[in-house]
Amino acid sequence: MTNYEKVGKLQVATELYNFVKEEVLPGLEIQNEQFWTNFDSLIHELAPENKALLEKRDELQKTISEWHQNNKGEIDFAKYKEFLQEIGYLEPVPEDFKVTTANVDNEVANQAGSQLVVPIDNARYALNAANARWGSLYDALYGSDVISDEAGAEAGVQYNPIRGQKVIDFAKNLLDQAAPLAEGSHADVTAYKIVEGKLQVTLESGNTALLQDESKFVGYNGSEDAPTAVLLVNNGLHIEIAIDKNNPIGKSDKAGVKDLVLEAALSTLMDCEDSIAAVDAEDKVGVYRNWLGLMKGDLESTFKRGSKTVTRKLNADRTYTGDGKQLTLRGRSLMFVRNVGHLMTNNAILDENGNEVPEGILDGVLTSLIATHNFKENAEFKNSLHKSIYIVKPKMHSPAEAAFANKLFDRIEDLLGVERNTIKIGVMDEERRMSLNLKSAINEVKERIAFINTGFLDRTGDEIHTSMEAGPVIRKADMKTSEWLSSYESANVAVGIGAGLPGHAQIGKGMWAMPDLMAAMLEQKIAHPKAGASTAWVPSPTAAILHALHYHEVNVKEVQAGIDSSIDYRDGILDIPLAPNADWSAEEVQSELDNNAQGILGYVVRWIDQGVGCSTVPDINDVGLMEDRATLRISSQHIANWLRHGVCTKEQVEETLERMAKVVDQQNADDELYQPMAPNYDDSIAFQAASDLIFKGAEQPSGYTEPILHARRIEAKAKAKQKATVQN
Repeated sequence: MTNYEKVGKLQVATELYNFVKEEVLPGLEIQNEQFWTNFDSLIHELAPENKALLEKRDELQKTISEWHQNNKGEIDFAKYKEFLQEIGYLEPVPEDFKVTTANVDNEVANQAGSQLVVPIDNARYALNAANARWGSLYDALYGSDVISDEAGAEAGVQYNPIRGQKVIDFAKNLLDQAAPLAEGSHADVTAYKIVEGKLQVTLESGNTALLQDESKFVGYNGSEDAPTAVLLVNNGLHIEIAIDKNNPIGKSDKAGVKDLVLEAALSTLMDCEDSIAAVDAEDKVGVYRNWLGLMKGDLESTFKRGSKTVTRKLNADRTYTGDGKQLTLRGRSLMFVRNVGHLMTNNAILDENGNEVPEGILDGVLTSLIATHNFKENAEFKNSLHKSIYIVKPKMHSPAEAAFANKLFDRIEDLLGVERNTIKIGVMDEERRMSLNLKSAINEVKERIAFINTGFLDRTGDEIHTSMEAGPVIRKADMKTSEWLSSYESANVAVGIGAGLPGHAQIGKGMWAMPDLMAAMLEQKIAHPKAGASTAWVPSPTAAILHALHYHEVNVKEVQAGIDSSIDYRDGILDIPLAPNADWSAEEVQSELDNNAQGILGYVVRWIDQGVGCSTVPDINDVGLMEDRATLRISSQHIANWLRHGVCTKEQVEETLERMAKVVDQQNADDELYQPMAPNYDDSIAFQAASDLIFKGAEQPSGYTEPILHARRIEAKAKAKQKATVQN
């Protein structure tokens, strides 16, 4: 049972009330009673509007499903498009405009680079991500498959000098590309010096040389004759050449170079949404407490690493001597906070009728309130240098929903007493109706927008659900080469550029989901900056370092300048990925079911039983994949669609789930906290949740997984508490 405090017309969970009163408000100018009075008014004004927007989603989905039921067979595209315009799903394109977002940090406005997404309910991971602004290229290369094991270069327990030399060769090649010398190669350098404010190198030949572009040298540490660090910049990203001839690695280098330290994760999404499992007041307070620690700068995490105890905290800024004076660079990633969307409610606060309040409103108010701690002049770890708050708002479906988010942020700013548009918004383009009307949505938030992006997984889940009644969809892997997807990816960048986002906001791309396959990432993810994206998601600090290499190779500003933003991609986006013949073999169908079911079960069992919202889950081939609710949505909607159209049967799916549950149980056999699903499937809440996601998938709002996951997680938590009570 949750205990509540009566505050005006609200009932506030005691745990949340005490957290705000005792931990958040002290040190701020807002008094406890004043805060809750204003929050009460905000909730009762905006919750009905939130509800009406969700009802509009349901109304449109019902109308679209009925149209497809009445128009079976090959779709007449002209009639289909006209129908979507008539019902207001496809809105008119607005006149051209330019966004005016002001007070944006350099990481958003001008730099292009990696972006991490991290579950904020894990303090250790959150700190690791915040500190991933800088990272060792040598470590990233040595510990990943970017460096092959060939020719005796295996990574073992002891340092392998053969592998180490491959790392050094790779790094020197990067320097030759990013900051080439006027003569020779960085591999031939025996000494780096600063002479009359310029970087001068001595080569093995005895010759001295400068950089081809002398402006790429921006600072150093140590003495001019023997610097310990040389700071370069390329395409807006910094590279530090770390020098120490007494270091084990530096000893083996002609110039004493021990490492290249790269500016890597320019920004991080501290995630309150898809990568966490927060279902009640207890969970939400844990989430907000970590965000508070990050904003106040005092968050710490202590853990064991081997035999040592390690305490992790936020990194300080980095200082160099540059142009005769001190140069300070940010030591931490710029932190965004991703709130939940408009759909879910949470029992942390009940309104005057005893109803749970919209969780998106709760997140917006609390994360913004907490962020104002970072505005204090004596704050040691400044997040935004412009006193801006960056909130990413996911799973919005329309310009009207973006306008509602804008109104919510207006009200929050009034509540907090901060200037208008202090809160910046990130609009995630991951729902079909949003993709089609993105320009209008940006127009609704043009004074505060700081981010847009694309995401294959959620976007595909919504693609399937929206057209659930149209027919069976193509196989999941084939979605990546479909017309709608390529049009959607191109449209997002074109619309963003046309609206003037460069210089004001990030244009982003989605996640690399295989954290162990860095060689493949290095080969493939360069497509994102080449497409004009100024940032793209990565799953780890190592991946952030390696993805940074792409931004040294590609000048995103030049790419964006060459993109034609006048092209209308909406007809391509409307191309439904149907397989009208569905002429797959029995083996192909079963393979698809096995793959989807195993992924669903592997993710859900950790979510429900352990409250883990994001982790590396082995797929059916034991390849580790970063899974979150977006991956779950596409897989569950895909099977639901095939069931709806007779590609497979209920009995076949049930058999597949039970067989794959045994596979997942075996994959998790070494986890002491793991609760097997087989053979007592009826007693496993996790197994029942996975089944619900499929068999009730067609009826879920927009195909979202949250309603089922939250209900089942609450059930699992209650069961665990009951069991603990009995044992005690």
